[in-house]
Amino acid sequence: MNRRIGGFVLLSGVLFAGGCSRGDSFTLEGTLENGAGCSLYVEELTPDGAVFLDSVRLDEKGRFVFRHDLEYETFFNLHSNEQDYVVLLPRAGERLTLNGDYQSLQWSYRVSGSEGSTLLWQLQDYSNHGIEVLTELVQQDQENRQRWGAESAAYKAAKEKTDSVYREAAMEQVEYVSRFIQEHRGSLATLIALYKQFNRHDIIAPEVNFDYYELVLEGLEEEMPDNPHTVHFKNRVENLRHRYGKPREAIDMVFDGE
Repeated sequence: MNRRIGGFVLLSGVLFAGGCSRGDSFTLEGTLENGAGCSLYVEELTPDGAVFLDSVRLDEKGRFVFRHDLEYETFFNLHSNEQDYVVLLPRAGERLTLNGDYQSLQWSYRVSGSEGSTLLWQLQDYSNHGIEVLTELVQQDQENRQRWGAESAAYKAAKEKTDSVYREAAMEQVEYVSRFIQEHRGSLATLIALYKQFNRHDIIAPEVNFDYYELVLEGLEEEMPDNPHTVHFKNRVENLRHRYGKPREAIDMVFDGE
C-alpha cells in the first residue's frame, strides 16, 4: 500500500468534521497501551489507493477518539508506522471501540461495535496464526541447515518434513479464506480476504481459483452495486476473466526457507 506519512500534521483530542449528521459518520475510540503521547495516522483506502485523512494524538493514558463522515462504506487504515497497521470497515452510525498495544498494533488489537471491522479482525487474527507457523518453520529450517549442511541426507529428510508442514499450513490458510468468502458473501471484507497472502503467495490466486473472484463480485453487486469498490472490482474481474475464466490445477507450494 502507498504510505503517505511525510508532512503529517499532528492534532490533539477529538477530530470532528462538519457537514453531515451523526448518522452519516462513524466514531472510533479506544485505549492503546504503550502509546501515551504518540500519534495514530488514519488513511481512507479508496479504490484508487490510500489517501491520508488525519492523525490523532493519544493522551497520557493512551486514549483516543476519532470521528469521520462517510459518503459510502469503505476501508480505513489505522497505523502507528508504515509496517504496523490495521484495516477497519465501519458503517455510518457505528461507534467502534479499539484496544491493543501501540507497539504491536497488528498483533494485539481487538475491535468491537462494527460488524465489518470485526470480520477483518478475525481475518487478520488467523493470518497472524499463519505468520507464526511460518516463522517457526524458517527458524527450524535454518537450524537444520547449520546442524547438518544443505547437501546432507539428514537435512534433505528434515526438509521433506518441513515442506509437508508448510503445505498443510498453506492449505489451512486457503481453506479458511475460502470459507470466509463464502460465509460473508456481499461484504466488502471479502475483498480483503481475496487479496490475502501467505509467504508472499496469493492465498486465492486468480490463475487457480478465479471462481472466487466471480463469487466476491456477485455478492457485492447484489448488496452494494453502486459502491465505488464494487465498480472498481468489477472492472478488475472483467480484465482478468479472459485470462483466468477457468480454474486450473493448483500450484504446488514448497517451503523455501526464506
